[in-house]
Amino acid sequence: MRIPVVLLGLLVAGCVPVLVAQDAAKVDSAHYKVISENSQVRVLRVHYGPHEKSVMHSHPDSVVVYLTAGKTEFHYPGGKTEIVNGKAGNAVFTPHTVHQPENLSDHPMDAIVIELKK
Repeated sequence: MRIPVVLLGLLVAGCVPVLVAQDAAKVDSAHYKVISENSQVRVLRVHYGPHEKSVMHSHPDSVVVYLTAGKTEFHYPGGKTEIVNGKAGNAVFTPHTVHQPENLSDHPMDAIVIELKK
C-alpha cells in the first residue's frame, strides 16, 4: 500500500518541531546556563525575566528545583499547552520533554534543572 504524497508531507511537517527541538543550553543560552556536568547528570541554571519566552527545545528526564515562585506556560509540539505554578523550594521530576516555556508572571523566575543522563 502506498501512502499518498500529501499525507506523507503532512506527517513529516507534524514531526518537524520534535525533530528540530534541541538542547536548551545550546539553542537558548539567554535563559539556560550549564553550571555543572559529569557522566551522570548535567545541571542547568534557569532564569527568565518577566513575560520572557524561550524557543522550542528538549530535556531528558530531569528534576526541576524552583528557586522562586512562578507561573509558566509550556507550549508543546502539536499545539497543546499547560500552565504550571512552581513554588519556591519545590522539586519536581519531569520525564523527557520537548517544550517552549513562557514566564507568565510579572516577576523573574529562577530554577535549577538537573538533567539525568542515564
